[in-house]
Amino acid sequence: MLVFSVLALVMLIGALGVVLLPDPVHAALSLVGTLLTLAIAYVILNAPFLAAIQVIVYAGAIMVLFLFVIMLLNLGGETPSPTQPWIRPTAWAVAGLTIAAVAVTLTQNPGPALDAAAIAAVFQGSGVEQVADQLFGPFLLSFHLVGVLLLTGIIAAVGLVQQRATETAKVRAAAGQAGRTQPEPPPMPNLTEEAS
Repeated sequence: MLVFSVLALVMLIGALGVVLLPDPVHAALSLVGTLLTLAIAYVILNAPFLAAIQVIVYAGAIMVLFLFVIMLLNLGGETPSPTQPWIRPTAWAVAGLTIAAVAVTLTQNPGPALDAAAIAAVFQGSGVEQVADQLFGPFLLSFHLVGVLLLTGIIAAVGLVQQRATETAKVRAAAGQAGRTQPEPPPMPNLTEEAS
């Protein structure tokens, strides 16, 4: 239990780094550390299949995709312009309400903590069939919530790209209008008519 508590603390610190670090590359690397720590927790829980999938799919492929998007958008650590000042207070309010809801749920329905044998029974044999039975059985709601979380991430990425595309279009339009205000160059003489 001590090792799992240390791993949970490391995962919590990594998750806070993902949210609070201003540089997107550092935040993505913090997410890599969090995912790798989760894989170690799976190994401790005797679930090597889940640990391998965690490393291959999430810490590998998904993080490469995230880093590719960060580099493609050329995101820096600069603070965004406060075009919509209501977003940050709203995000903090929603986070506070979520924490309060989780705290109320835990205090109203204090289920017994699972012991090591119960956790090992969940991950026993952790092959594809057993994982599917658990995901689409008692953990179906959690599985769908992870899907909603991934969909939220996709929508956020599209929003970042759309915002950058809008800014680029405004800069190009401004450059085009600045070019039109300059005087027209004189027409070039037609050399074929002068030669004849």
